[in-house]
Amino acid sequence: MKPSLLNDTAFENIAHSTNTFSSHFHDTYAIGITHEGMFKSHHERQIISAYERTTRIINPGEIHGGDSYAWKYTNFYPSVELLSTLYEQMYGEKKIPIFEQHIIEDAELYARLAAFFHTIYANEEPMHSESKLIDALSYLIAHYAQKTTSYLFTCKDPKAMSVVIDYIHDNLGSDITLDTLASTAHVSKYHFLRLFKNHTGLTPHQYIIAGRVCKAKTLVIKGESLSQVALQAGFSDQSHFIRSFRKIYGYSPKTLLQKSNFILYK
Repeated sequence: MKPSLLNDTAFENIAHSTNTFSSHFHDTYAIGITHEGMFKSHHERQIISAYERTTRIINPGEIHGGDSYAWKYTNFYPSVELLSTLYEQMYGEKKIPIFEQHIIEDAELYARLAAFFHTIYANEEPMHSESKLIDALSYLIAHYAQKTTSYLFTCKDPKAMSVVIDYIHDNLGSDITLDTLASTAHVSKYHFLRLFKNHTGLTPHQYIIAGRVCKAKTLVIKGESLSQVALQAGFSDQSHFIRSFRKIYGYSPKTLLQKSNFILYK
């Protein structure tokens, strides 16, 4: 695996959280371990509790949120390319692994991920970090990737909703109207609102805000100013961006600047 596969991968290490996380999604995987406390996860319309020494897996595009109770955790957000490349090296075909088990109680998996995270936060040699990464993710794929999808990843929704979702992601920095979304789906606004909520679990407005926050987080970690991030991600102003960010992640975007807790791997 090339070192560049970890480039622009975000890490977060939170010592204590008692927040509520609004429903949102990522275009990457989200893989994390709970060290202490409890997280009541709202995941794909189910509620599942994560306790200490468990692993939490979220596939790209899955809607999730939840409530934390004295929660100490470490997460990272590996790309689809990283997981699919490792899957190809293991099994000889380019596929995207899909993990159907959201909360995993496996002491071995927890230990391997914890060892990997330690190398990142201890700023150890890249070769050592990447060895621990491969060790943890190959174990995860071998034991918990119950199915795969083709590498040309498409939304799991029917075609009309896939077109709409693609449009949203292509235009997050612009003003997106309900008229345009309904027209893109070739249905009335009434039917569009119902269909979109049924397929994603979010209203169009909630989905757009979640997409903008996801985009904004990457920009902040890369070093963009909060005012520029708000503009580029499509928020009306910086305060709207900060409020929306806090609702989803449980902390202010300014907290991302505390490099001891948040890392963008280079």
